[in-house]
Amino acid sequence: MLKSFEKTQLKGLTLENKYVYSATWDGLADDKGFCTAKNREFLVERARGGVGLIVTGMAFVSPEGKAAPSQLAIYGDEFLPGLAEMAAAIHGTGSKVVLQLAHSGCYAPPALTGSDVLGPSTNKSADFPECREITLAEIKQVVESFAKAAGRAKKAGYDGVQLHAAHGYLMSQFLSPFFNKRTDNYGGSIENRARIILEAVRAVRNEVGEEFPLLVKINSEDFVQGGLVVDEMLQVCAMLEKAGVNAIEMSGGTIYASGAYSSCRVGALDSQDKEVYYKEAAIRYKEKVGVPLLLVGGIRSLEVAENLINDGVADYISICRPLIREPNLIERWKSEDTKPATCIYCDGCFGPGLKGEGVKCVIK
Repeated sequence: MLKSFEKTQLKGLTLENKYVYSATWDGLADDKGFCTAKNREFLVERARGGVGLIVTGMAFVSPEGKAAPSQLAIYGDEFLPGLAEMAAAIHGTGSKVVLQLAHSGCYAPPALTGSDVLGPSTNKSADFPECREITLAEIKQVVESFAKAAGRAKKAGYDGVQLHAAHGYLMSQFLSPFFNKRTDNYGGSIENRARIILEAVRAVRNEVGEEFPLLVKINSEDFVQGGLVVDEMLQVCAMLEKAGVNAIEMSGGTIYASGAYSSCRVGALDSQDKEVYYKEAAIRYKEKVGVPLLLVGGIRSLEVAENLINDGVADYISICRPLIREPNLIERWKSEDTKPATCIYCDGCFGPGLKGEGVKCVIK
């Protein structure tokens, strides 16, 4: 059996293989954020397609943190019944499921939230959306919102939670000197910029206990001038390891960046040497950090995935857009149809989501 298809243990969770459906906004919740049958069906289809672990699309932890229309919400107990149904449906396939928790910070559209737009620092430039500086009291509220959301996820039957600290959302904004110009204890040094994430990790632990799996998604780097760089990412990951995080998923880029260096890079990967966007950063991570690594970004070939596992570059292979186009990709590879994923990384799948139809491949 190929190593990527071997069973594995992640903080007490038995996973059928080392493939992960990486979180993405699917645009299938209702307009208030309640989980719908379409949310369940979308993720169940990918679970049946062979992945060992599902990470849900980001669920916003407080009303002002909503990022996109038809996004999942988890800021109140009223959302629990629908989320519990989704967890149970995924468990029915034999897969495990982790709920991703997020706050979009300065990328929260005020037309959706009806609230002030908050970021680490006030911004009135054209670099990214205008926002006001989040206060210390509001930081405390956000940290508490992540903790309460994690408690709800546990109550709803999820196997763990993932804190979204990548792609230019609020936690990522704090990490990045491109966004974060604060001069207090939450700005300046990387230790200060990481403070809110570490506080959220501690608050989540206090809420759910030490045994509940806790993952963090982080950028390898931001790919914007003055943004988070690999050396700083490694320092943050070492802090997260010390704080007791159970796995880290490495991605890269921000909503601000576009094209080749965005958080959803565009461009055909027509040869294996073009795959794996963040391989060099992952190699450095494995030299410095002992927490299991989920690696996402530009992995579309079974041979490449297998080599990443065999060479110790990653512990788990996270895949997103190829599984939007081919929900059964992992099962196909397991059945010895080992052709690369047919996704061409055009980002066309997000267009239907913005039209209220949910993300789906538009290439025939």
